[in-house]
Amino acid sequence: MSYRQFQEQVSRFAGVLSKHGVQKGDRVLIYMPMTPHAMVAMLASARLGAIHSLVFGGFGGKELATRVGHAKPKVIVTASCGMEPSRIVQYQPMVQEALQLSGHQPAKVILYNRPVFSVSLPSEQWCCWDEEMASARPHDCVPVDAMFPLYLLYTSGTTGLPKAVVRPSGGHAVMLHWSMWNIYGIKPQEVWWAASDLGWVVGHSYICYAPLLHGNTTIMYEGKPVGTPDAGAFFRVMSQHKTTGMFTAPTAIRAIRKEDPNAELAKQYPLTHLRNFYVAGEHCDSETLHWTREVMGVPVLDHWWQTETGSAITASHMGLGDEGYPTPGVSGKPVPGWDVRVLNEQTGEEGVLQEETTEADPGDLGQIVVKLPLPPGSFSTLWEHDSFFEELYFSRFPGFYDTMDAGIRDEKGYIAVMSRADDVINVAGHRLSSGSLEEAILEHPDLADCAVVGLEDSLKGHVPLGLCVLKSGVTKPEDAVLEEVVALVRKTVGPVAAFKKAIAVKRLPKTRSGKIARASIAKMINGKPYKIPVTIEDATVYGELAELFTKADICKN
Repeated sequence: MSYRQFQEQVSRFAGVLSKHGVQKGDRVLIYMPMTPHAMVAMLASARLGAIHSLVFGGFGGKELATRVGHAKPKVIVTASCGMEPSRIVQYQPMVQEALQLSGHQPAKVILYNRPVFSVSLPSEQWCCWDEEMASARPHDCVPVDAMFPLYLLYTSGTTGLPKAVVRPSGGHAVMLHWSMWNIYGIKPQEVWWAASDLGWVVGHSYICYAPLLHGNTTIMYEGKPVGTPDAGAFFRVMSQHKTTGMFTAPTAIRAIRKEDPNAELAKQYPLTHLRNFYVAGEHCDSETLHWTREVMGVPVLDHWWQTETGSAITASHMGLGDEGYPTPGVSGKPVPGWDVRVLNEQTGEEGVLQEETTEADPGDLGQIVVKLPLPPGSFSTLWEHDSFFEELYFSRFPGFYDTMDAGIRDEKGYIAVMSRADDVINVAGHRLSSGSLEEAILEHPDLADCAVVGLEDSLKGHVPLGLCVLKSGVTKPEDAVLEEVVALVRKTVGPVAAFKKAIAVKRLPKTRSGKIARASIAKMINGKPYKIPVTIEDATVYGELAELFTKADICKN
C-alpha cells in the first residue's frame, strides 16, 4: 500500500469510529490479526484523539474480558480470524465470551470479515467493516496535548491487577522519529521490518509509528519464522522486499537455527540491501549472535528496552557512528536521556537505596535502575493505577526507575542485561544470572535452545537446572550430549555454578513475544503452585515438561 492509500483508509475509518460515537479520550480496543486493518484502526483512533488499546489476536476470552472491563472501550474492532501455520483461530467466539464476562458493553463491535473465513454478525451491536467503510466520510485530525495518552498497552504482571502502560503522545513521536536514524541507521524511504506483532510494544513502536513517522516502508508479516512454510521465510521476505534493516527476538533466530542449522534455506535468498540486523526482547547469547552474523553477513546488534520505555534504553547508535560490533552479550551504551546505573543487591534496609556507593563495581552482577527523570517517550503512568505505578516502579529505589532487570556494566560503560531480577539464582550465596549460564550451555554445537532455572537444594539454597533443546538431526545420544553440557558449563563458568543437572526437552514454554517462562518452570520443578502465563504460545508444553520431570525424578512433587 502506498502512504496515500493508507492515509485515505485511516481517515475514512476515523469517520466510521466518529459515526459510532468515538471522541477524544474514549478508548478503542483492537483485537486483530497482523493485517493492515489493525494499523488502520490504531491510527484512526489516534486521528480522533481516542486512546487505542491493542490486544494480541488470539488471547482467550477470559483475558480479553479483563482488558475490556478495565479499558471500557467505546468501540471494539476485531476480525473473523487469525491465521496460524496449521490452523485458523476464530476471533468472534472469544470476543463474545469476553463481552459476557467483562461487565462492560461497547457501543459497537466492528468486524472485518477475512476472505479466507467469513462469519455472520450475531446482533445489532455488531457491524461489518467493509459495509461501514463503503459509506464512510473522511475525518480530520483532532489535536491533543503532548502528554495526552496515545495508547494503553497491557503488560505481564504477577500482582493480579491489570497493568496497562500509558504512552504520552508527543514525546513518543519525537523519540521514535529520532531513533530510526540515530539508533537503527535507517534513512527515509528505505525498507524496514520489525518482525514482531502489533500486540507487543515492538509492534506499536517499530511496525506502526516509527517507520511511518520517519518516511520508511514498513513490512507487516502474519506468520512464524518457521512453519510458514519453512525456516527460510524471514530470508525470503527480506530478499523480496529489499529490506535495509530488520529487528526480531533472539528466540526467532534460535527457532530458525534449530530447523536449518547450516542455513541451507537462507542461502537461497540474497540479502543485497540488508545493512544491519537487530535483536532484543531477551538476552541474546553469543552463539546465536555469531551464527546470525555469519548467515546475514552484516552487523547483528543487541539492544535493550521494555514495554514501559517504548524504545531502547541501551543500544549501538548506528546513526551516531558506533562501530556496530560490540562484545557479544552486550546491549550497548545508554541511549541519550537514559542515566543507567547498576546497583549492588545490598542497598540498605528494606532494599531502599542509601548512598551512591551502592553502585556495583564494573563486571559485577547487579540491579539495573535509571536515574529520574525518565526521557521523552517513556510511560507516564498505569491506566487508573497511579498509586500502583509509583509503588511498583519507584518505591524500592527512591529517585530511580526500577527496571527489574539484572545485568553488568563494564569499565567503558557498556551494559549487558543478563536476566530479569527474578531469574537470578542464588547458589550458596553466589548470585548467578540465568542468562550467563544459558550463554555457556549454548556454546555446545548440538544445542538449539536452552533455559536455566533454580532447583531448591537443602545445602546450597538453589542449584541450577539446565533444560536443553537439541538441534534437528543430532544423532549423538542425549545422555552423552548432556554430560558434555555439564562439563562445558563447569569449565566456562566454574565450579561455583554447581551445575550438575541437565535434561533434554523437545521445546520450552515461550510467550508469543519469544520470552522463556522461567518463573513458571521453576515453580513446577520445585513443587509449588504455578500459573501458566496467558501469553504462552502453546500451553501443552507444560504437560510435556511435567512428564519429563517426573521420569527424570526432578520435580519435588
